[in-house]
Amino acid sequence: MRYPDLRGRVALVTGGSGGIGRETAKVLAGQGMRVAVNGRDPAAIEAAVKDVQEHAWDAGERACDAVIGVAADGTDFAAVEAMRAEVERRLGPVDVLAVFAGGGTGRPVPLDRLAEDDWHATLDANLTSTFLVLKSFLPGMRERRAGSIVTMASLAARLPTGASIAYTAAKAGVIALTRQLAHELGPLGVRVNCVSPSTIMTERLAGRMPAEFERRLLAEHPLGRLGTPLDVANVTAFLASDASSWLTGLTIDVAGGKWMP
Repeated sequence: MRYPDLRGRVALVTGGSGGIGRETAKVLAGQGMRVAVNGRDPAAIEAAVKDVQEHAWDAGERACDAVIGVAADGTDFAAVEAMRAEVERRLGPVDVLAVFAGGGTGRPVPLDRLAEDDWHATLDANLTSTFLVLKSFLPGMRERRAGSIVTMASLAARLPTGASIAYTAAKAGVIALTRQLAHELGPLGVRVNCVSPSTIMTERLAGRMPAEFERRLLAEHPLGRLGTPLDVANVTAFLASDASSWLTGLTIDVAGGKWMP
């Protein structure tokens, strides 16, 4: 699917050095966008940038200028602000913001046995980092009265899963934040939507999942397969584009039918 309005625009994908974020960066670059790939590991960012450049609309020499990597810890506002300044200097103001960085799901331990440090670390990695990235980039979008933001939740925010209660609360917070922000920014022409995946078969997960567990998961999804990073990336591109220009405040469950609200 092609979205001609995206060509030449600037996108930032946090958590873009691997998994869903990396695939999203590839899809957006394939639409002709100038893409900044964010992560925390410089080596992983470098590998992701090379991969994304190969999938860019113009995969020639110009792709080197159109796809860049920027390292930053999303839980550190000073680092996020420095990232924004670098992206704007090298690519221009950000039109599409995919806030995908987050932490692991954690172990599902009873609430009274959950360590306070684990609670805070999980909320910081998934919810606070989303808040800080938005806090940094929203002033420019307000001023330009334009922009599309896509946040990342999880099916764990919709129904009980094997994730920790801290992760569940953090992702539910992302959904609530998305709705509230969409209400506030709608009159300014800035749209905010959320993608909420079920189990996504990333390369990392594929190497760790026992066959019996995979069969059990397959049976829970009416479409008969697990999701792929491309499934989420394609929905993100749609939400980023003008094809969804009358959609805001939505959470789209990329869940193979496991969740049907």
